[in-house]
Amino acid sequence: MAEMETRELEYFLAVAEELHFGRAAERLAIAQPALSKAVRRLEGRLGVRLFDRSSRQVTLTPAGEALLGEGRHALGAVAAAARAARRAGEGETRLRLVMKPGGDADLLSGILAAHARVAGAHQVGILFGGATDRAERVRTGEADVALLYLPFDDPAGLDHETLLVEDRVALLPRTHPLAARERLKLEDLAGESLPRWRGAGWTGAPAGALPGPEVVDGPEMVQWVRLGRTLALLPRSLAEPVHPDLVCLPVVDAPRSALVIAWAEHDRRPLVAGFVRAAVEAAAGVEGERARGRER
Repeated sequence: MAEMETRELEYFLAVAEELHFGRAAERLAIAQPALSKAVRRLEGRLGVRLFDRSSRQVTLTPAGEALLGEGRHALGAVAAAARAARRAGEGETRLRLVMKPGGDADLLSGILAAHARVAGAHQVGILFGGATDRAERVRTGEADVALLYLPFDDPAGLDHETLLVEDRVALLPRTHPLAARERLKLEDLAGESLPRWRGAGWTGAPAGALPGPEVVDGPEMVQWVRLGRTLALLPRSLAEPVHPDLVCLPVVDAPRSALVIAWAEHDRRPLVAGFVRAAVEAAAGVEGERARGRER
């Protein structure tokens, strides 16, 4: 008999993410006693304690932390398998692209036009994701391809092709002492507050920077920068167009970022391969036009 059922894993993940049995039960639309009983049954079956419970809080044990990471991947794999079977059975021909709003570096219209010229191409559905969930939506099969920014997004379990490599810039208020400079270095950001992306934590920040407010998307981040509560270090395409209250300065020694088209590593469907080829060719054409424009 399996040590865990899918429903038990869903119950565990809800409690692990909420760290509150009442909120988790509400999220799952079940009674709290039934949820508590299911979690205790799972702990008994595994022979480990997953949560430390007190009258004030619920926390994960080391065993619970381990199951949280692996459980998300396992549940995602189950969902991906179901979607793959459904697509194969239905002969699905519609491709779904997930991206963050404005996260295409002005390449999307050219990519869609190039894809439309591919023999047998069908309509591309566009899904808008948050700052950190786009790769996971491909891993679970909710989307077929994604536009991701590396090294910020996690490409584990995905193949990808690079569309654009670009510099990173600092976004800061016009009233900030650094705003009068023409360019910055990473060391100039030491002691400055940088935002934390919800779901990804505070990753990729330069040495000496301080954790700033937690943000969920670009507009929220821009608002915090305008208020003077944080600076932002971004790929250039995500910083433009620049709000009139802000300035955008190149950070000359920051590692460059890449905009990539990503898909599940075992997905060999012709409609995915055709879209990827069209995306790479379109991006190369746009970059060529931009380079010729800079030379004029």
